[in-house]
Amino acid sequence: MKPSPTKKPTTSPAAAVCPQGEHQKAVEQALTTLGGYGTVTVDGKQSAADCAAIKKFQKRFDIRPVNGKAGPLTHSVSQRLVKSKPSNCNAGNALTACIDLTNQTTWIMSGGKVIYGPTVTRTGMAGFTTPSGSYTIHDRQTKNWSTDWDVWLPLWQRIVEGKGFHTTTTYIHNSSIGSHGCVNLLPADSQKYWNTLKTGTAVKIFGRRPGT
Repeated sequence: MKPSPTKKPTTSPAAAVCPQGEHQKAVEQALTTLGGYGTVTVDGKQSAADCAAIKKFQKRFDIRPVNGKAGPLTHSVSQRLVKSKPSNCNAGNALTACIDLTNQTTWIMSGGKVIYGPTVTRTGMAGFTTPSGSYTIHDRQTKNWSTDWDVWLPLWQRIVEGKGFHTTTTYIHNSSIGSHGCVNLLPADSQKYWNTLKTGTAVKIFGRRPGT
């Protein structure tokens, strides 16, 4: 009787690592500063852990494609978030929505602390600048029809004149366009803002969107 052939041990193939981006180290540092995206090693070298963290970040802010590569858009968004300083909002202790026009970011504060964000936004483009200043939320509608632009504005929260928070109706990272003065939000952020802000909630808008 012939002996059974010895089976070779099988090994699982190593997990594929995302391509390394031209902004690898800067993105690693930003994600470490922001926190919440997993273990990141700030060494400028792509790893499986770095790949997973960058993908998580890209999914969170709808950066396309979600490929784990530290490219220009991922780098730009991460830097905008890191540069967003709560102290620039002058919110005091009241519930306040803060809009940083310079970095195109927004967050919510209460009791002098950030309770949500920062996250990305897109405000008015050249000729339709979102005005800086202190305002309050009014005229909240789950779906508002814009008679000026013939478009539905989901989770509408008016800030000043015909400008307010609403869910973006286009790709928020298309920087070649902007809103007509409104403050565009990603769907998840728009829902959070709708659930958190109320009629009369303070809104602080400061800075200036580049190019406007």
